[in-house]
Amino acid sequence: MQAAIPFPDISPEIFSISLFGMDFALRWYALAYIVGIALGYLLARAALARPRLWPNDRPPMDRTQLEDLAFWLIIGIVVGGRLAYTLIYRPDYYLAHPLEIPMLWTGGMSFHGGFAGVCVAAWLWCRSRGVPLGSTADMLALATPPGLMLGRIANFINAELWGRPTDAPWGIVFPGPYAQDCPGIEGLCARHPSQLYEAGLEGLLLGVILIVAVWRFGALKRVWLVTGMFFAGYGMARFFVEFFRVADAQFITPVNPAGHVVQLTGTIGFSMGQLLSLPMIAIGAALILIALRRPAPAPAA
Repeated sequence: MQAAIPFPDISPEIFSISLFGMDFALRWYALAYIVGIALGYLLARAALARPRLWPNDRPPMDRTQLEDLAFWLIIGIVVGGRLAYTLIYRPDYYLAHPLEIPMLWTGGMSFHGGFAGVCVAAWLWCRSRGVPLGSTADMLALATPPGLMLGRIANFINAELWGRPTDAPWGIVFPGPYAQDCPGIEGLCARHPSQLYEAGLEGLLLGVILIVAVWRFGALKRVWLVTGMFFAGYGMARFFVEFFRVADAQFITPVNPAGHVVQLTGTIGFSMGQLLSLPMIAIGAALILIALRRPAPAPAA
């Protein structure tokens, strides 16, 4: 085995209790959702408290409306993320055990499902409250990176979404079969900590860029600009990290007797994650161009 870093001995569960014959556990992944939502709320509230950041120096909503929107978004995240996970990743199991679908404490959420749930919830809320969708989307884009960062750190703690084999000195020897399934390497092997790459790019770096763009350069004054920057930034970060990450289980094709992963479904040369990232990059670039071509609104008199 090449020089590598052993996987830290961190349990996916922070603590667990048993009540009425049922086991309940607080997992790092659940805590990441909770803290990520809280940090996103604080970022959104800080932006709304500064009218000068918005078009015509007028925030799209007040604090009471933000709290109302946050409730809708939490429902969208939970329902969308959980339903997508049960229908896409383990449909046979949950069709046979439908009562377990709402048992969030057992784990299992889909990012894409949660994202779709947020989009639907925000659209419905804006329509019902008469709030401009563009500025609301920009606010949500600004608030999202902290949750992405914490979610990817939780993925690392869960030893899931692991990376491709590497001989880099920062490679991690993940527990379980992941440490013994490296083509061409006998015994234990190290893999890229691709979850931490994503945490740094999708969460920390993208979050800092958006905060600077908003507070230093007034990006919120151009409606849809921050949303476009988020889409393009997330898509590019995900596209890059896919070079170091093993595809999700449903996109893996073992093609040799040892069962090693040597091919990913999708177009030759690109993983499925990269193919799904290209539309996000294109949509983000289009929104940025549209926002920049519009004249910035003048401050209110």
